Amino acid sequence: MEEEKKKGNQVNVELSEEVAEGIYSNLAIISHSPSEFVVDFIKMLPNVPKAKVKSRIILTPQHARKLLNALNDNIKKFESQHGKISQPNSNPQMPPINFTPTAKA
Repeated sequence: MEEEKKKGNQVNVELSEEVAEGIYSNLAIISHSPSEFVVDFIKMLPNVPKAKVKSRIILTPQHARKLLNALNDNIKKFESQHGKISQPNSNPQMPPINFTPTAKA
């Protein structure tokens, strides 16, 4: 009976080849409303004045908190294996962000 309970808690996750390739992002813009968090992943290139949102993820506040906790946990594990992640103050090659959303949710 315990085996059945364990199987009931398992989720089979499928990852297509296209999604497995991933999308590179070097900027994330996060906004929120009372009911959701919106994370826009953006790729900015040096000397290119325009950047596009490559992916948008919409989360409930509870899942945003779980994501924050999971990222904190993984960063601690990463830094214990590879050393502290350096955080430069600014990147002079990246243009200033002029973010004006054109869509409404």
